[in-house]
Amino acid sequence: MILDKFKLDNDIVVITGGAGLLGRRYAKALLEAGAVVILFDINKDALEDVKKLYRDYEDKLLTFVVDITREESVQNAMLSIRDTLSKDPTILINNAAIDPKFEKNSKINKSRLENFELSQWNLELSVGLSGAMICTKIFGTQMAKNYKGVIINVASDLGVIAPDQRLYRQEGLSEEEQNVKPVTYSVIKHALIGLTKYTATYWADKGIRCNAFAPGGVYNNHSEDFTRRISNLIPLGRMANIDEYEATILFLCSDASSYMNGATLNMDGGRSIW
Repeated sequence: MILDKFKLDNDIVVITGGAGLLGRRYAKALLEAGAVVILFDINKDALEDVKKLYRDYEDKLLTFVVDITREESVQNAMLSIRDTLSKDPTILINNAAIDPKFEKNSKINKSRLENFELSQWNLELSVGLSGAMICTKIFGTQMAKNYKGVIINVASDLGVIAPDQRLYRQEGLSEEEQNVKPVTYSVIKHALIGLTKYTATYWADKGIRCNAFAPGGVYNNHSEDFTRRISNLIPLGRMANIDEYEATILFLCSDASSYMNGATLNMDGGRSIW
């Protein structure tokens, strides 16, 4: 049966940033497909919320407070997984990222490139990019020893195209005060696609597939003005609903995509082709 290719009954999945808005949705899809799902996050309370949300899967859902910017933290988590399950993870989803917050009502907007602080650059890259490399290194190395594995790097449509800064402009503000999508977001998401291509060729002979997922923006109580502006840039005329990426993640994790390697799967309502 063709649908059997989507089953993950024998798989163990690690999702970084697993307690976030989309991480928990990916977890739901993979649990429903039969996988054991392990969530990494720095936020203990958020992890507890996810466990309560998916209490029906408590025997297949594990959570770990992990700082993915520290190799020791990731390595210890991997050893704990092995001790608990007596098996190694077969799938890694590098999903963790920092959603930057900047001071409001300031005359100097720190999201702008000319004001962007090196400390913020280092912080965001440490999670979104270095964290992905560390997890890929640790879990991918073990997958290579087992000759089985799938790695998915969650990029973005803005890993394929440049941000349209006109989306964030507000009337009545000077140039210095205008919001922009920060440089780190584009750099990290483009770099994750580069990491995907590197890994896809590096471990191809070890039975490991690596692909990138480039989703568009998800509607999450955005302002009416922003929603209208971004919808005008998308051929389908809207942002994604929160549940629309679940089946795609399942496809990428499963044998349904068994001949897909080194690819970037765009799912952005057509924004990147307009």
